[in-house]
Amino acid sequence: MNSSQQKHSEPSTHCGSKPKKIAIGIAPLGIVSIGIVPMGIFTIGIVPMGVVSLGVVAMGVVNASIVGMGIFSAGITTMGLKVWSPEQSSLQQTFEDSQSSLKNIYVYSKRSQAEAEAKKLGCLGVHKMGNMWMPCATH
Repeated sequence: MNSSQQKHSEPSTHCGSKPKKIAIGIAPLGIVSIGIVPMGIFTIGIVPMGVVSLGVVAMGVVNASIVGMGIFSAGITTMGLKVWSPEQSSLQQTFEDSQSSLKNIYVYSKRSQAEAEAKKLGCLGVHKMGNMWMPCATH
């Protein structure tokens, strides 16, 4: 079997292909994904992206990681609507009332607030994270 036949005979589990039930590897796409940059419903790996993400730098709805970005995040450096980290004593909401007590979370309900924070940080522009606004043009 030559290499072009092998490529067509093996189903792809990478971004842009149909997800498998369980995918393991580099950039696997599956309902359950394990690996480097896994994407899916439940992801475990180096940079997991999914609904529930466990790993080093997790991005999704629910994250447990060193650096987590999502709706609910638990880890060392977390960004999201509700977060837990060693710096915080419990889950906190990151709106105006709690923003001053959170050191590394920059998410605002109004674009103007994110623009003001971007000026303080010395960066240009703002970007959206869900329905919220964050300072700087890129994450």
